[in-house]
Amino acid sequence: MSADSTEDRILDVLEEDAQASYAEIADRAGVSKPTVRKYIDKLESEGVIVGYSADVDPKKLTSRSIALVGIEVASERYVEATRALKELAAIESLFTSSGDHMLMAEVRAPDGDAVGEVIAEEILTIEGVEAAHPSFLQERLK
Repeated sequence: MSADSTEDRILDVLEEDAQASYAEIADRAGVSKPTVRKYIDKLESEGVIVGYSADVDPKKLTSRSIALVGIEVASERYVEATRALKELAAIESLFTSSGDHMLMAEVRAPDGDAVGEVIAEEILTIEGVEAAHPSFLQERLK
């Protein structure tokens, strides 16, 4: 087996279950626990693995709203605006996009009104941000 296929199998297990133990990963990837530890340490140090997270079903959150916000930024202010957006605590994740919007931000807040406040008082006040279009997540299907 090649090193790439070992890495791929380990990453597949982690993407499916970020809380899997080294023993579980080793069993599911068909390698030893020391091999798992070696590859995970390597992937973390190289920046391939940048963190571990929990998948959340928005419908089951009692006091939390999650919105994906499409953001338009003036091209001449792109670097400064994205830097400022990354600093906002309410933005869980920020992605570049080739779709309808230049950037997509995952915003989490106590409710829809609070998401609106984040957009109006934080996102749209950043110089270069021209528009923000929220889509609220309703139900996790997979």
